[in-house]
This record gives sequence, C-alpha cells and structure tokens, in this order.
Amino acid sequence: MMWNDTDIPLAYLISFRCYGTWLHGDERGSIDRFRNIYKSPYIPPDQKWREYNARQLKDEPLTLGASQRASVETAIRETCTIRHWLLHALNVRTNHVHSVVSIGFTKPERALNAFKANATRQMRQHRCWSRDHSPWADKGSKRYLWNETAEDPLATAGGTDMAMGNWRGAAPLRIMY
Repeated sequence: MMWNDTDIPLAYLISFRCYGTWLHGDERGSIDRFRNIYKSPYIPPDQKWREYNARQLKDEPLTLGASQRASVETAIRETCTIRHWLLHALNVRTNHVHSVVSIGFTKPERALNAFKANATRQMRQHRCWSRDHSPWADKGSKRYLWNETAEDPLATAGGTDMAMGNWRGAAPLRIMY
C-alpha cells in the first residue's frame, strides 16, 4: 500500500448536486453547515422542513438528461486537460456528479468551482441549458483521499455499485450510468 506522507492528498472526491434534488429534511438525511464534520451523522428526516425548503425553491429541481450529462462530462474532462489535473474517475448521474481528481497544490474549492462553472458554460454552448441561474446546488463535497486503499471513493459516495477498484495507478476511468 502506498501511503502519502505529504501535505497534498493523492486525489479528491469532488461531488456536486443538481439544483433542488436533495433538500434539508429529505428522507435520505442531510448535512448542514453546523454538522459538516468528517463522518458526522446525517440530520434525520423531517417532512415539514423538507416541504418548507421545497417551497423556497426558485425553480423546479433539475434532472440531467442524456445531452446535459454528456456536456457535463465533456466540460470536466476539458477542465482537467487544460489545467493539467489527472482525472481518475468520473460519474455524471441524473441528479449529481462525482469525480476523483488529482489537482496538486490547487485548493479543492477551486476545482469544484471550475467544474461547475465549465459544466454550465458547456451546457449553454450545447444549447441544453438556457436559464439564467446555475443548474447546481450551492457548494459541494470535497473529500480528501490520502491513500489509494483507504476507501473506494465512488462506491462510498454513491452507495450503489459504482466500484472502481484500485483508482490510484490505473488509467483514468469513465464511469457513466
């Protein structure tokens, strides 16, 4: 097993959701800014809170169609190529995006913002997003991956059968459902 004893993670699991698809109070649980600590439990479901949050939405929740998912994938791959980041895995789903990427000294917040901004730009260029607002929920997840065997990051993130095997040292993967 390779252990990373530097201050730079081997990679990050960067995930972000489509607008309105996972609200506080949801039956799946949620995390808020007060409980955003590694391995902290989710906030339990609360139907009234979820309904309140649903009423606050300015638009309908977004489910990505096939052309939108393809645009998002193109944008993230292009961003990684231009910035010389190593994309290990990418999974563009109908309501969220997961990527495992090595970005060196770059802050993970910058990578998250670049992915979201370039995915929006690409969808607009492909004419599959015409609204003025962002298709993405605020913020996102930036999980540090310090070694290649700590967890299977996409299986952990997705909770489904998105296993990648040994993501470190393997050729960059394309995982799309």
